[in-house]
Amino acid sequence: MEIDINCDMGESYGPYKLGMDEEVMRYITSANVACGWHGGDPMVMERTVQLAKENKVAVGAHPGYPDLMGFGRRFMECTEKEIRNYVIYQVGALWAFCKAAGVRLTHVKAHGALYLRAVEDEKVARAIAEAVASVDSGLIYVALAGEKGRRMRECAQEAGLRVACEAFPDRAYTTEGNLLPRKEKGAVIHDPSLVAQRALLMAKEKKVVAADGTLIPLEAQTLCVHGDNPAAVEAVRAIRETLEREGVRVKSMAPLF
Repeated sequence: MEIDINCDMGESYGPYKLGMDEEVMRYITSANVACGWHGGDPMVMERTVQLAKENKVAVGAHPGYPDLMGFGRRFMECTEKEIRNYVIYQVGALWAFCKAAGVRLTHVKAHGALYLRAVEDEKVARAIAEAVASVDSGLIYVALAGEKGRRMRECAQEAGLRVACEAFPDRAYTTEGNLLPRKEKGAVIHDPSLVAQRALLMAKEKKVVAADGTLIPLEAQTLCVHGDNPAAVEAVRAIRETLEREGVRVKSMAPLF
């Protein structure tokens, strides 16, 4: 039994520090690196890629809406062509830093509101997938696990991409299998022991407990821990230790395919 642990990283910019990348990087197997539009900047991107290389962590691009002030969590009305080019632009920027560092770019995961819009809007999902495939069809596309993410995954497969289904042990789920909006109470789970137990349930039983207590089927190849969560270090450490103690091998998503 094998699974990947990914985390959104490199989201600091200028003088502003966000997340605990150095500490978290020791426990994950894949890093989704911000590409400068919702967070990150060229200096942060370079440092984050180097940090991943030193820790033998796979590197992926984390493109979002051009919304630095809103941290990419505000929905924007964009055409399909705009989304396609936004994604190409950001993936290309991180690819260049990977190339300079002698690191392979392995995957792409949309950020924040762009990710959530792709779950709900097939046109957005297809635009992102086609953008990724046009850059490199060998990249892995990270999409929401469960029935709610089905069309998102199908759009990626239609574009010729491999898909890693993703679950979120530190986020609450609705009964429909979507992430509970962050503005709602309890949307982010901060208790490391609870997060670890949710991760174990996802990995071994392929289920998640929704906010109302309902068990929802959820088959995932990668688990995401949010690096901007104040309890991120404790949570990701607890996840990794719990999974390995229970016989789940933790490895980056690329070898899983």
